[in-house]
Amino acid sequence: MTDFFDLPIRRIAVDGVRIAARIDGSGPPLLLLHGHPQTHAIWHRVWPELTRHRTCVAADLRGYGDSDKPPASAGHAAHSKRAMAADMAGLMLALGHARFEVLAHDRGARVAHRLALDHAAAVRRMMLLDIAPTLDMYEGTTRAFAQAYFHWFWLIQPAPLPETMIERDPVFYLRSVMGGRPGGLAHFSKEAMAEYERAARLPGWATGICEDYRASATLDLEHDRAGRKAGERLTQPLRVLWGERGAVGRNFDVLGLWRAVADDVSGGPLPGAHYLAEECPEALMAQVRAFFGWDGDPAP
Repeated sequence: MTDFFDLPIRRIAVDGVRIAARIDGSGPPLLLLHGHPQTHAIWHRVWPELTRHRTCVAADLRGYGDSDKPPASAGHAAHSKRAMAADMAGLMLALGHARFEVLAHDRGARVAHRLALDHAAAVRRMMLLDIAPTLDMYEGTTRAFAQAYFHWFWLIQPAPLPETMIERDPVFYLRSVMGGRPGGLAHFSKEAMAEYERAARLPGWATGICEDYRASATLDLEHDRAGRKAGERLTQPLRVLWGERGAVGRNFDVLGLWRAVADDVSGGPLPGAHYLAEECPEALMAQVRAFFGWDGDPAP
């Protein structure tokens, strides 16, 4: 297999938005989604084994990385998880994958949650890293969680306050957020950090990340509440993993909250804090092998 960072980044048009992705491997398709404030480069340490068993599509969310960065929109609709999920369903269909598996972290896991609801027939099974459902996290916010996840509440402030401050020094913002978690910046390779820093300097990045969070605090919650009222649930096999040293597991009953909205849930903590694919790739891959199954397709 080609080294991750040597692979070309493809930009594929999906309903007028170009989504950037690295694609490699063989076998059943697997969509990989990253979190904030990173790019799809988070998967570089697990990429060699993943691509031996799956056709991997590691994509940048709209507003992040090398994907298009739509301007702010009324009601933040352009950055809703519904819009981002439609991007990914369209991307996979454009690549010939009508049905696929998902491995997603952080913001990408929130997109994956909506993807599995809005495009249920497309998602075979799903692994989500270090999140509880967005609605429950906002409604269950405590002082401890707000201190650990301060950016959730700062990035949603009205434009242009956070954008202006981030644009003064986007790399300082990125390093502060990533380095402020247990372990600091020691977990990240030089190659990956160079990618994250390059992406943070791209025009429109500050707007994209702020609008992502503003949508999650407004329109996404409306979609979640309406869906729950209508009895919407995840029906795919779901495994959720979180960092044993991170804020999510300390502040929320992760499995309990997911079992309230999904039919088939398993999971537990991993020996990391938040950036699990880079902090503890071996432990993550053990879970991936068990859940997705390397001996042929897992049972639907």
